[in-house]
Amino acid sequence: MAIPDFQSIMMPFLKTIVDGREYTMPETRQLLAEHFNLTKDELSEKLPSGKMSTFSNRVAWTKAYLSRAKLVENIRRGVFLITEQGLQVVKENPERINIKYLMRFPSFQKFRSKKPGAKGGGVTENIASVDNDAEKTPIEQIGESYQDIRKTLADEILDQVLSSSPTFFENVVVELLVKMGYGGTIKDAGQAIGKVSDEGIDGVIKQDRLGLDIIYIQAKRWDKDHTVSRPEIQKFAGALQGKRSRKGVFITTSRFSQKALDYAKDIENKIILIDGDQFAQLMIDFSLGVTLENTFEIKKIDSDYFLEE
Repeated sequence: MAIPDFQSIMMPFLKTIVDGREYTMPETRQLLAEHFNLTKDELSEKLPSGKMSTFSNRVAWTKAYLSRAKLVENIRRGVFLITEQGLQVVKENPERINIKYLMRFPSFQKFRSKKPGAKGGGVTENIASVDNDAEKTPIEQIGESYQDIRKTLADEILDQVLSSSPTFFENVVVELLVKMGYGGTIKDAGQAIGKVSDEGIDGVIKQDRLGLDIIYIQAKRWDKDHTVSRPEIQKFAGALQGKRSRKGVFITTSRFSQKALDYAKDIENKIILIDGDQFAQLMIDFSLGVTLENTFEIKKIDSDYFLEE
């Protein structure tokens, strides 16, 4: 089955620890994974940030919400158990426990009413205040919103590049490659690219600052709907052989056909294909043509700090 949303985990979480003994998060996660019959692939699925598994994140938020409603309580570091109030909820056996259900408990109402900057409140409480019917945890919502923002920004970048001149595109390619550590200086790289136009090669650039190796470049500013087909890559590969080179980068503002991608993987020469979306994403990653608008820090408890010797 698919990974359950964190509100769907709430009731199974309580039933898992209903025997009243002490539990740890790793043990509880394992029992819940077995309850939901999750596969290894599902358990290894990561959040958009790639730093935590989706299931672990959802179980962690489940426990956090149940704790706020005082259905679960921490006994010591990393160890918790169900409360009398939690046992009563299991006994009542509601069809579903979710945020709306938890709002019947005064401690959870207080938690939800806290505002950032208010006395006793803070960023954690504000982030935790998600919609009653939300299936994603706050961290997942932030991660997905971030990806949406990046996608929108990438589309805007491509629109700007496509509305500019071919020369401007060549300059952007130069600056991007230099920011990525290739080509030495902007001056050196600028002399190399956009000058060759020889047998399917648009430019050359140093792989390192000393110029010990050369990378040949094909840079095509084509409409988003245009598809770069296999013959274009074959032509570029042939040009590389003519230069006795084994390394090339094909950058386009459009996209590659599946046959083109497969061909680039199968040939002996090392040809990296960068389509329009990847090109725009690299511009974002290396802060080219974009400015920083906002920075948000999301912090978590440093458990080691609270260890008492």
